[in-house]
Amino acid sequence: MNIALIGYGKMGHAIEDLAPERGHTVVCTVDNEEEWSAKADRLRTADAAIEFTTPTTAVENILRCFGMGLPIVCGTTGWTDRQAEVVARCLEENRSLFTASNFSLGMNIMFELNERLAALMRGRGEYAVDIAETHHVHKLDSPSGTALTLANQIAACGGRPLEGIPIESVRQGEVPGIHTVAYRSAVDTLTLTHEAHSRRGLALGALLAAEYLQGRTGHFTMKDLLA
Repeated sequence: MNIALIGYGKMGHAIEDLAPERGHTVVCTVDNEEEWSAKADRLRTADAAIEFTTPTTAVENILRCFGMGLPIVCGTTGWTDRQAEVVARCLEENRSLFTASNFSLGMNIMFELNERLAALMRGRGEYAVDIAETHHVHKLDSPSGTALTLANQIAACGGRPLEGIPIESVRQGEVPGIHTVAYRSAVDTLTLTHEAHSRRGLALGALLAAEYLQGRTGHFTMKDLLA
């Protein structure tokens, strides 16, 4: 598969390093406005685009890929206020879009555990719940999209008000990502934690998503891939 990387930061480099191991070729990288035009011919040779940029540029990048008929995997978070609009456009135009707040397979297993634990804790008022997340200093959105996913799951499955779930965000060094959900009572504490040791797990998930999109149209998430 030929892959175009939209955004050529740390995640873009991690995907580029891993792609050959899965038999894929990165044919194009786009990292600024000028390169959309300068590299248009190479972009057209791609079978899928993988996008990791910024919350302010992600939507425009996705729409540009729609315009080219290019399936796109978006790993940028922080633009959920426009997600319904983008998904509607995807479905109306019969395009291919894969979004996730976190592409790590381990983190997505934690999402499943988080829903189950929240359901078990429903009605147990003696436990207060909180979320903590730590990322590298370059991450632009806070809280992380992953932390917001965890909070929304707890609210939906555990019957707790979303605004009553505190989220602590820390930005330090080059930490790839640590997420912890904690239920605390007067007598004990129960925690779920996922810690990424590198960006390789995220890169693998993004490549699996790009593979999954081949021959498919519509909007997909990690739940579709894992199923």
